[in-house]
Amino acid sequence: MKRPSIFIPLLVLALILSQTAGADNAISTPLFDGKSLEGWTVRGGFASYKVEDGTIVGTTAEGSPNTFLCKGDFKDFVLDLEVKCDPRLNSGVQVRSHAYEKDGPDPLDPKKRRKAGVVYGPQCEIDRQGSGTAGRFYDESRRDRWICEIKPEARDALKDNEWNRYRIVVQGNRYRSWLNGVPCTDFTDDLDEHGFIGLQVHGIARGSGPFQVRWRNFQFKELKPGESFTPTD
Repeated sequence: MKRPSIFIPLLVLALILSQTAGADNAISTPLFDGKSLEGWTVRGGFASYKVEDGTIVGTTAEGSPNTFLCKGDFKDFVLDLEVKCDPRLNSGVQVRSHAYEKDGPDPLDPKKRRKAGVVYGPQCEIDRQGSGTAGRFYDESRRDRWICEIKPEARDALKDNEWNRYRIVVQGNRYRSWLNGVPCTDFTDDLDEHGFIGLQVHGIARGSGPFQVRWRNFQFKELKPGESFTPTD
């Protein structure tokens, strides 16, 4: 009697496993549904946000402090998005961020006072062309300083009045960013293990504006502890 071959079942199993592994590394979970701001929360100020043609549009409000449209509590993840920011305005993407719960001294510097509701934490900078800082990380409303260097080849990666593609990868204490495919930063920081994502509309001087910043094509994937991720573009 002819024995059944095990080659075909093993081949099928190998194909299934390879497809599953590929799916695990795919960035396919929508953070924004393209239709509404359901699940998002405005913090920090009173700039406005709306959805327009599948895009989140943030508009400055005179007299408002920095405002953030926030979502989640996330730990390790990959975030892709596109942004177009008025060159007269700057913006940013908060990751693993928080809001002060009450008025009082800054936990890191008692000489400073912080107000309830103010957003703080790591921010990936969105700025005008030629600033040399787009893609760099700043510690918003806490250390109030840059917390990493930016690679020289990334200083001119952002283009004014165009859609610019950001990728942010946060794993453990490691932070990485890319702008239009150009590596910007790769550093470690131990202050925040988790927190929300926030889209910033920066405060503006009185008598100026209104200005707008737009975000679209969000792709988001939470990473498992120790999961490897190697960007392919």
